Amino acid sequence: MPENKLKLTIIKIGGNVIDNPIALKSFLSDFAAYEGFKVLVHGGGKIATKTAESLGITAVFHEGRRVTDKPMLDVAVMTYAGLINKDITAHLQALGSNAMGFTGADGNLILSEKRKIATVDFGFVGDVVDVNADLLKVIIQQNIVPVFCAITHDGAGQLLNTNADTIASTLAVGCSAHFDVELMYCFEKKGVLMDIENEDSVIKNLTFGAYETLKAQGIIHSGMLPKLENCFNAINQGVTQIGIGSTDMLKGSDYTLVTA
Repeated sequence: MPENKLKLTIIKIGGNVIDNPIALKSFLSDFAAYEGFKVLVHGGGKIATKTAESLGITAVFHEGRRVTDKPMLDVAVMTYAGLINKDITAHLQALGSNAMGFTGADGNLILSEKRKIATVDFGFVGDVVDVNADLLKVIIQQNIVPVFCAITHDGAGQLLNTNADTIASTLAVGCSAHFDVELMYCFEKKGVLMDIENEDSVIKNLTFGAYETLKAQGIIHSGMLPKLENCFNAINQGVTQIGIGSTDMLKGSDYTLVTA
């Protein structure tokens, strides 16, 4: 890598961490201690669903993806950008990490467009169009730790609910112009598994060729497919390396390293 590129680690945490106060506290302690420039990305779907139910709003999903009508968008903004984001930011401040919470609308950091209607109208769901990597670079180099929630905007005053995995990937791609970027996806498994029933069957190195073979064999399937497609897309656009595993990967435990 060029000598003038500093390392940046972008970490996306899954709902299993957000939903568990003990797991979240442990993760944030490890994250605060993790050295170097870093960015945190989070969602919080289960908490949003519970909040919606408490308000008499029924969450609607299509093939596992949330349909976001106007009442559900309001809940998502309140939950992701408000409750969860500020709770995480406050906890990181208490741990000595100078965190600052963001939506995509803040500083026009992430611009999206409303998802076009194909067979299903997903409502106020956004697909990322652009990342303001130049401004994000300035923020990061001020030793601020950005904490992004899963809310972006369309540039015309409309907030949009946006997939957090995609936000992490597009931030990584955008920032690769300025940094040597490592992207980490932390979720409930130790990594991509050869055997879904065996937690210790972690595939330690996964190239695109190996991925294609394992997909054809039916070993990698379902929800892992779009996550890995996102990963290889980012690798092909300049992201140095991508890790998939549990939050223990911050402490050096085994995980899946995704490479070209």
